[in-house]
Amino acid sequence: MTSPVTDNEIFEINPYESQSSLTPTEADVLWEYAKLSQHVKDLTARTRQLSEGPDENLLARLRVLERKMGLVLTLFKASVWGVINEQPAGESPGDYADTTADTTLRR
Repeated sequence: MTSPVTDNEIFEINPYESQSSLTPTEADVLWEYAKLSQHVKDLTARTRQLSEGPDENLLARLRVLERKMGLVLTLFKASVWGVINEQPAGESPGDYADTTADTTLRR
């Protein structure tokens, strides 16, 4: 029996090639599954690490974006206010003609 292969050695050494009960193709397939399993374990560990604490770089970029969006919102509000103030003061919502197609008979 061979010694167990460590996590990083799985990518360099095929632990199944010395098994006499396996064909070379079966040993290669099992090795690929072992490498895939190690990739999934590494991905799980990295995902767990990322989910445990905030990403400071991402937080800093989001703060900059938040400030820019606040500026855009302020400028948008100012432009809407400017458009509203440019309208003549005599107009009110009741002055507009009723353009709906209401054909109901009223008595």
